[in-house]
Amino acid sequence: MEQVEFSDFKKLEIRVGKILNAERIPKTEKLYKLKIEIGKGEQAQIVTSLVPYYKEEELINQSIVVLVNLKPTKFAGEVSQGMLLCAEKEDGSECVLLTTEREISPGTRIT
Repeated sequence: MEQVEFSDFKKLEIRVGKILNAERIPKTEKLYKLKIEIGKGEQAQIVTSLVPYYKEEELINQSIVVLVNLKPTKFAGEVSQGMLLCAEKEDGSECVLLTTEREISPGTRIT
C-alpha cells in the first residue's frame, strides 16, 4: 500500500452531503445522477454506479460522505462534480454508502 503525506490528505475536501434527488441515467445499466446538498446553499451533481445496490427512494435524504473538490468529469454525457464514498467488496457483490452515525448539517467537514 502506497503511503501519502498528511499534506496530501489535507488537499481533500470531504464533507457531509445530503441526497436531494436521485434519477436513473437513460441508456445505462448502473448509473444514477444525484443532486446533493453540500453546505452553504451549494449543490453538486454526482454520477454514481449504485443502481445494482440501491433503489432511488432509498437514496433520498441520506446523509453521506462526499469528496467535493474532485475535478469534474463526464459519465454517460452527465457531469459529475465530486465522488461519494462507499465501501465495496472486491468482487463487486456488495456496496454500501458511507453515512453519518447521527444527523449533522450538510457541508460539515470530515476530518
